[in-house]
Amino acid sequence: MSNISSVSEFLLLAFADTRELQLLHFALFLGIYLAALLGNGLILSAVACNHHLHTPMYFFLLNLAILDLGSISTTLPKAMANALWDTKTISYQGCTAQLFLFAFLVGAEYSLLTVMAYDRYVAICKPLHYGSLLGSRACAQMAAAAWGSGFLNAVLHTDNTFSLPLCRANAVDQFFCEIPHILKLSCSDAYLREVGALMLSVSLAFLCFVFIILSYVQIFRTVLRMPSEQGWHKAFSTCLPHLAVVSLFISTGMFAYLKPPSMSSTSMDLIVSVLYSVVPSSVNPLIYSMRNQEFKDAVRKLFGCMLLCNQ
Repeated sequence: MSNISSVSEFLLLAFADTRELQLLHFALFLGIYLAALLGNGLILSAVACNHHLHTPMYFFLLNLAILDLGSISTTLPKAMANALWDTKTISYQGCTAQLFLFAFLVGAEYSLLTVMAYDRYVAICKPLHYGSLLGSRACAQMAAAAWGSGFLNAVLHTDNTFSLPLCRANAVDQFFCEIPHILKLSCSDAYLREVGALMLSVSLAFLCFVFIILSYVQIFRTVLRMPSEQGWHKAFSTCLPHLAVVSLFISTGMFAYLKPPSMSSTSMDLIVSVLYSVVPSSVNPLIYSMRNQEFKDAVRKLFGCMLLCNQ
């Protein structure tokens, strides 16, 4: 890329100026990161080891866990290293890779959440057609489409962002390389091309959001017509966790990118960026396990097998 000769590194924003607070932030982020690794690791292990969970819903949940692990591993380790070693720098290549991976994984996760809404819609509203509409081949194709859309999204935005001439220093007002903050460093009107690409992505994301909402409107209408309370419980135990994850992911992301300029400040931007880039990846496993008895049983079985193997 053309900018590599003029900018060799970027300066990321520190969470605190004092050494004590930097170490406190390091400890806090380390705890969050370990919780994300443990929770998503449990999902991967439980789904992979329990054949009762080899269903479309848990196949998509496994993909979601992989994306969550990838997205939090893209941003948090570098922030923790900077806090621990009292540095702020990230290389040009490192910043490019971080922006690409984050855009890729977040875009793929949003597409996957849309696919998961379709899975719940078919399971509850068209149960007799579930096997034909969501066979193993169809599930693999939908998951591949979600990953592919994230990849194309990342290629588009990374190329547009880093093809711009940067002349306003190299300080990024964020704890990781994020598109809007890189654009602020540009001194060319060509940044409008990337703004247009962002608007296109927002429009597509809004269409996915509408699809998710319409899916859940149909789901709740079907559930409310069920005569059995047991049917209600089973439907809500699988739908409410997904709806909670979607709500957390979309609300924090929308607030981060669409909040009014009057609410924008350095501290506010840091808090919001943590909410949408770090928190969902760490709490998603907890949300999915709270009401899902089948998953809880699989985790207990997994721990039981591990204890027997250690004896």
